[in-house]
Amino acid sequence: MTTPEPIGARRWAIAEGYIPPGGTHADDPRFLSHETACLLNTNAQDAQVSITIYFKDRDPAGPYRVTVPARRTLHLRFNDLKDPEPIPRDTDYSSVIESDVPIVVQHTRLDSRQAALALLSTIAYS
Repeated sequence: MTTPEPIGARRWAIAEGYIPPGGTHADDPRFLSHETACLLNTNAQDAQVSITIYFKDRDPAGPYRVTVPARRTLHLRFNDLKDPEPIPRDTDYSSVIESDVPIVVQHTRLDSRQAALALLSTIAYS
């Protein structure tokens, strides 16, 4: 099998970031309000990814480090990032995602603060 050319970029930005507090379905983790970076690695090698979070009124947080295995995807909830510090809820932020190999990044938010769930998704900037 021939390995196709990798797709994506090594540096991405998501200017919009906000984790809504709680939600009407907070007892079910599938419907907990969250932000997700969907990371696609089509390479034959693992992607070493670092994420830096920027705020409007304080120094950046990070880097948060994750590995996306070769030829896999990782749907990473920002809510789950704990090291070096949790990302605060109800706070505006932006993120820069850097990888040692080209990847594709898509951003998604589920806002479950109301019974009628809101879902938005957009491709990150590269």
